Amino acid sequence: MIPAIVTGRHPADEPFAVADWRRRVAGIYADVRRMAADDPAAAHAVWVQRRDELLAEHPASPLDAVAKASFEGLDIPHHDPAYRFECEVLPATAQRLDVSTGADGVVPFERIGTVELGDLGRLAVWVIRGYGGGLFVPLKDALAGTPGGTYGGGRYLLDTIKGADLGMAQDKLVIDLNFAYNPSCAYDPAWTCPLATRANTLAVEVPVGERMRS
Repeated sequence: MIPAIVTGRHPADEPFAVADWRRRVAGIYADVRRMAADDPAAAHAVWVQRRDELLAEHPASPLDAVAKASFEGLDIPHHDPAYRFECEVLPATAQRLDVSTGADGVVPFERIGTVELGDLGRLAVWVIRGYGGGLFVPLKDALAGTPGGTYGGGRYLLDTIKGADLGMAQDKLVIDLNFAYNPSCAYDPAWTCPLATRANTLAVEVPVGERMRS
C-alpha cells in the first residue's frame, strides 16, 4: 500500500492561510503549463523561484520559524530536457488502496494506468477517489535516502488535487521529473503524506528535481 506518515496533529491550523497557499500553488502551475509549451527550462526556473518564495515567506509553509530563518533556497538542479516526457497512459491491473492519513481519515487511491519513461522504467498513475478527486503520481528513485540524494520517502510529480499539475500535451500526460518536489513531511513530520510504493519506484538514480541538502 501507499504508506503515510501519521501524527495526531493536523498542520492546517490556519485555514485561510492554507487556502491562500493552494491558490498560489495553482497559480504557479498555471504559469508553468503556459510557459512550458514553448520553453520548459524557463518554466522550471520560475517554478523554482516561486517555490522558494512560498517556503521562505508563506504562513502555511511547512518550514517552522527556525527553518525559515536559515532557509537559503531549495537544492534543485537546472532543467534537463532528457527527463521530460509526454506519456500515453497505458492500461494497468486495477488496484485500490485505502490509505490512512491521520486527521484526514482514510483516502482511497485507485491505479488507473502506467506511464513509460524510456530506459528509466515505469510509474503508476493513481486517481484519488475521495472528495475533489485528482491525479497522483509519486516518485522514488535510487538516490532516495542517500546523503545529498533525494528524500527517503520519495517525491511528488503530480498531485492535481493540490494544484501540482503539469498538464497534457495533446492527449498525452506531461511527466517532467525536473519538477519532482518533496512532500511537506520532508520538512516537518507533523504533516501526513502518502508516499511512493514499488509501483512508483525507479531502480535508477533521478538526479533532477528537489534534492536533500547534505
